[in-house]
Amino acid sequence: MPHLIAAADKAASAMIARMQTNPPHHVKVQARRWPKPELPETAEDDGARTVLELSEVAKACRRCPLWRDATQTVFGEGPDKAKVIFVGEQPGDQEDLAGKPFVGPAGKVFDAILDDAGVDRLKVYVTNAVKHFKFEPRGKRRIHSKPNAGEVQACRWWLDKELDLIKPNLAVALGATAAQSLLGKVVPIMKMRGTVVERDDGLRVFVTIHPSFILRIREPADKQAERERFLQDMKAVKRLMAA
Repeated sequence: MPHLIAAADKAASAMIARMQTNPPHHVKVQARRWPKPELPETAEDDGARTVLELSEVAKACRRCPLWRDATQTVFGEGPDKAKVIFVGEQPGDQEDLAGKPFVGPAGKVFDAILDDAGVDRLKVYVTNAVKHFKFEPRGKRRIHSKPNAGEVQACRWWLDKELDLIKPNLAVALGATAAQSLLGKVVPIMKMRGTVVERDDGLRVFVTIHPSFILRIREPADKQAERERFLQDMKAVKRLMAA
């Protein structure tokens, strides 16, 4: 197993090295509005025994270049022994500034629907497949940019550590990036939505959309219908938690 992990890390590093770097205007805007963080020491062997300890180690993460432009690492949050772990894509603008996952607009939708489904947010663990905010600057705004396969692979190291420490009975993949990280392959979300995939290690993965998908729907009736579908997904998650 160690040699397989090392090979995966090496492949991810090679993939990242071939990727296009940030455009010049990005660097100028970032330098003007967000001071460049000091170079931290590379986080390699963590030895962490709790999620809190692991989150402290993750502050020095340099496993991919995304840390350079992000404000900070946004690690997972929740009980060390949560029965379920919800995995999103990456922190957004507000999460990047606050240092906490799911506190932006999509997080508010997520919290409200969990409440409607009877799932106690304080009893579940929430995290992201990628722990740094990837964005493109447009004027004074920072626009979300989807993580690529190399960045997802590089950050999977942290997600695997979270899973090892928490040992949940169920993981919920919120969207394509989360599903790819949890299952190790590209997953057709709409086709597999509402299904449970069991990994080789026995972890059950429930596949659904990311709550940000609801926010992108313009027609009120369609938005409400999608919200109801996501609510039914969360009710199904609650039943699986009790199983």
